[in-house]
Amino acid sequence: MDLDSSLKPDKPTIDLRVRREAASDLGFNVTQIASSLRTLVAGETVGNWRAPDDQTYDVKVRLAPAARNASEDLERLPFVAGTQPDGSSRVVRLNQLADIIESTGPNQINRRDLSREVAVNANTFGRSMGEVSADIRRALDDMVFPPGYRYQFGGSTKNMTESIGYAMSALVLAVIFIYMILASQFKSFLQPLALMTSLPLTLIGVVLMLMMFGSALSLFSMIGVVMLMGLVTKNAILLVDFAIRARQDQVDEQGRSIVGLDRNAALLLAARVRLRPIMMTTLAMIFGMVPLAFALTEGSEQRAPMGQAVIGGVITSSLLTLVVVPVVYCYLDDLAQWFRRKLAASA
Repeated sequence: MDLDSSLKPDKPTIDLRVRREAASDLGFNVTQIASSLRTLVAGETVGNWRAPDDQTYDVKVRLAPAARNASEDLERLPFVAGTQPDGSSRVVRLNQLADIIESTGPNQINRRDLSREVAVNANTFGRSMGEVSADIRRALDDMVFPPGYRYQFGGSTKNMTESIGYAMSALVLAVIFIYMILASQFKSFLQPLALMTSLPLTLIGVVLMLMMFGSALSLFSMIGVVMLMGLVTKNAILLVDFAIRARQDQVDEQGRSIVGLDRNAALLLAARVRLRPIMMTTLAMIFGMVPLAFALTEGSEQRAPMGQAVIGGVITSSLLTLVVVPVVYCYLDDLAQWFRRKLAASA
């Protein structure tokens, strides 16, 4: 809707086509004709005049309006072509040097990066800007442009593309920082990988929830995915940290030594004990995002994908974390034990 273009209807113009051979015979070139014609029609500032009210005005010399209003007037404009043998000036008319043709020309010429540009602007209605931009891009890709012609998106579409690029960079940095923090806290390079397996599990729920609501992947849904990086890792931390502590040998208050559980028993105990806090935080986040996801307020349709992405990602990650993370933790723990045996054997 509100479609508009910078290409406006042409305005009437007068084209001056110089007859170069005739002009050359009379001693004129295009530059001389253009300079003289500019002085006669547009005028030339020759000085200034200070009025009695102390205001300064430019003094411009040009033909009177009655001598330059019609194309016939332009045809009769005099040009001095030199001096005759008797000493008088030789004067020729403009129609002896050029053809004057009534035509049309562009109303305005817009340029960007030294190239001519035609801007087409519109607002979206009933659909997201990303979907409309994708349809326009497909239609333009099917068109065969003449040589030298191309298209590019600007305005809100360009800003959205750049913002999504920044969001992707933020997502990558978030994953890197999460790994660095987990590696420093767990003092291991392998255990954080088990915790971070919950991150791709969120994408399953994000895609399914956006498809269910009929929403597109937009900047707000990307922000929701970045938010999920910290939320879903928390569930894996609760599970794995409890299992690691359960495997360690401890000493009770009476000073008696308590042997830690084996790996499988520790993981099963962690799943039973940590299921309640994981479900509590998951449900709290889901119900907190419901008003945003269902776009219950005016103007919230644009922000709704963020809530939908968070809800879908939290649900799938919370359910799959209890299954996938322990399995990956077991594989990585076996890998760590294999490395330790190799190091011990080599020592």
